[in-house]
Amino acid sequence: VRAELEKVVWPTREQTIRYSILVIAVAVVVGLVLGGLDYLLTLLTDFILKNYGR
Repeated sequence: VRAELEKVVWPTREQTIRYSILVIAVAVVVGLVLGGLDYLLTLLTDFILKNYGR
């Protein structure tokens, strides 16, 4: 196990920070998109049920 760990090329501190920021940014964007879609679909569902529901 130790020999295999010595073969690993670890990312630099800068790469780790950059990738971490990228992951956080993508997670925020995906969260905003999904939240927006949820909101719009809720509005659409309410509209349909109020106007065409029994």
